[in-house]
Amino acid sequence: MLIQTNQSLLHCNTFGFNISTSEFLAIKNLEQLTKLYAEKQLARTDIGILGGGSNITFTKNFKGIILKNEILGITTIQETNEFAIVEFGGGEPWHGAVLHALSLNLGGIENLSLIPGTVGASPIQNIGAYGVELRDVFHSLSAFHLPTGEIHHFDAKACEFGYRDSIFKREKRGQYFIVSVQLKLSKNAEIKTQYGDIQATLDGWGIEKPTIHDISKAVIQIRESKLPNPAEIGNCGSFFKNPVVSSEIIPALQLQFPEIKTFPAGTGLTKVPAGWLIEKAGWKGFRRGDVGVHAKQALVLVNYGNGTGQEVIDLAHEIQADILSKFGIDLEMEVNAW
Repeated sequence: MLIQTNQSLLHCNTFGFNISTSEFLAIKNLEQLTKLYAEKQLARTDIGILGGGSNITFTKNFKGIILKNEILGITTIQETNEFAIVEFGGGEPWHGAVLHALSLNLGGIENLSLIPGTVGASPIQNIGAYGVELRDVFHSLSAFHLPTGEIHHFDAKACEFGYRDSIFKREKRGQYFIVSVQLKLSKNAEIKTQYGDIQATLDGWGIEKPTIHDISKAVIQIRESKLPNPAEIGNCGSFFKNPVVSSEIIPALQLQFPEIKTFPAGTGLTKVPAGWLIEKAGWKGFRRGDVGVHAKQALVLVNYGNGTGQEVIDLAHEIQADILSKFGIDLEMEVNAW
């Protein structure tokens, strides 16, 4: 295996930051990881694991080794009249996985169409959109444990999924390289149209009985109309989580901001759209130098060309402080800063 040195990561992060890593290796199979472990290359603390680079803000050059997940492969490992369990290599592009499911008329992830990144990264973040989260269809995953060289298997309970969260972002952070993910997909999936502009889009098309293919097309159109293409403007999609707050604070906010949008989030909890808060606070379209807040979607921070990760993080901190001052709500970053 040839470990590359002083490797540019310009095309490995969707923000398009022109940074580099001391060492770089694309992992295409499990045997490479096993060999690295045998050679004691994994007994170090400066390892970074990279998927599609769509949830990372590099604030400086990476001093260490980046292992990029490029393990491919798609296999249906179990099938009944009601569902199929499909295993995806950790390096498979997420949207490609959605398209594969649709090609087999398997539902459950059509609402997650066009989300950037890899399948291997999806359980780390417990990705979600338009009323669906990965944990809704998650069956299991297999991951290489860097400290021991063993393959460990996780079911949904072991992953400890939360809102845009999992055990891999907390106690197990940086310990595992996800080799494969198994999803349980339905042959009679529930059609979910009640989130975002999906129903309005379908109504505009005159579709009364949508299929999973219609849902995917609607989601793609909505995302393309609101979210900037990273190939054109550097970004990581949604930069902040939608805050979940105590329902007790909502009446006071509604008195001050009657138009505030809220959604139930469990007993005694309410979710408030981060994009609405940021836009209401006047940040939408803000630009300083080559970084800013997207003009069409306030939830997206952007790099217009020559911005840096540190400038993006500094802007994010300003927005967080302003939202806390105006609404008494803490915004949490969804994107990881390295």
